[in-house]
Amino acid sequence: MRFIILGAGRVGLRTARAIRGSAHEVVVVDPDEEAVERARSEGFSVIQGDAASEDVLLEAGVAEADAVGALTGDLNANYAACAIANQYGCRTVMRIDEDYREDIYRRYVEEVDQIVYPERLGAILAKNALTGGNIRAIADIEQSLQIVEFTITSDSPMEDYTLSELELPGTARLIAYGSKGNPLRLPTPDDALENGDRVVVLGDVETLDEIRQLIVGDGAQAQPGGV
Repeated sequence: MRFIILGAGRVGLRTARAIRGSAHEVVVVDPDEEAVERARSEGFSVIQGDAASEDVLLEAGVAEADAVGALTGDLNANYAACAIANQYGCRTVMRIDEDYREDIYRRYVEEVDQIVYPERLGAILAKNALTGGNIRAIADIEQSLQIVEFTITSDSPMEDYTLSELELPGTARLIAYGSKGNPLRLPTPDDALENGDRVVVLGDVETLDEIRQLIVGDGAQAQPGGV
């Protein structure tokens, strides 16, 4: 598949590296000469120019691209690029600069297929590093919806129970399980919850404290955590 990444800054290059690592074709676009040289030094195909210019996007191959990631720090340029790319049938992903804009773009802007707000994930990582412990936020799906990893402790009310006996509050869902020292995998009803095991839950932020008390317990001692 062919992808165009607009912006060779921190967010754009990290995304480009991840896509290239999956054996896809990536073209990076940025107006800044230093950013362009940095991307070229990593072996990327780079176009120097304005991401909001149709001519530049055509040079980058928007007519043949599968998706365009408008990941610059300029919201207006990102939106203009997505509007252009949408006309060429590309999937569009747009970076926003304030999380309050997310609902507006999701509800009213048809040219944008997906909204990303990297700073929110950065805040999650900072929180993990600061608080440590047996709870690790992985990602925000929406403003009120999070994916969180919990580690079973000896204080857990659910220790020695099976996943079939775990009743999460509200609409929360268990999406992954990992026994102590092993990678995460899809859960099965017969998996037992033992000290050191991990479970990953998708849930509303309003229920996370209740989920924490159920899975981790109130008396758990903090352990080094973070990502």
